[in-house]
Amino acid sequence: MEEAIVRAAVAIGAGLCMGFGALGPAIGEGIAVSKALEGMARQPESANILRTNMILGCAITESTGIYSLVISLILILFY
Repeated sequence: MEEAIVRAAVAIGAGLCMGFGALGPAIGEGIAVSKALEGMARQPESANILRTNMILGCAITESTGIYSLVISLILILFY
């Protein structure tokens, strides 16, 4: 019985970890892409530089989502 409670708590914790861990990067990437598109619309000649910086920023922002995935997998696989 005790093991079932621990497994349930681990599953809930992993789900919450992924939910909150994906929320921040999604909001951050949305804001970054929005601002980059505004900049591209205002100055089309700088679109290549803005696009490159936007993709790099999105990759860095997404790393926090990947960290939460790793923590969730560790929770599920080792507990």
